[in-house]
Amino acid sequence: MSLATLPQGDWIRGISIRQPYAACILAGAKTVENRPRPWRPGWVLLHTSKTIDQSALRTPLIGRTIRGRELVTGAVVGIAQITDCHQDPAGSPPCTEWAHPDAWHLVLADVQELLLPIPARGQLGPWKPTPDLVVQVLQQLPHFRP
Repeated sequence: MSLATLPQGDWIRGISIRQPYAACILAGAKTVENRPRPWRPGWVLLHTSKTIDQSALRTPLIGRTIRGRELVTGAVVGIAQITDCHQDPAGSPPCTEWAHPDAWHLVLADVQELLLPIPARGQLGPWKPTPDLVVQVLQQLPHFRP
């Protein structure tokens, strides 16, 4: 896929996620990402922050999920589609065991892991990837069509 065939406009953003949570998403277990503000649906590059949440590694749910997976940091490791963004109604059970109360839950689908992580800088909140970064990601996903 060349730049000429990419959709125009703001069709993809980046989301930076600390490890081991990004690994849980790539494993297919964690289907929501918790955020303090809502995000709009659409495609996102899954970027891993440079830090690892060491205390999360002691959580049994996470430990079972990431067993044997490398915790890559500071790189784009995949792509996913945000299909919904919601908060659980007050007093109701969480939508998944990964959902935090009072957070906005970004529902992730069509998660595709890259075979070769691409070193990149992310930032807090949604960020716009460079066209070159998008091309590098799509070279690893030749059948992907946004």
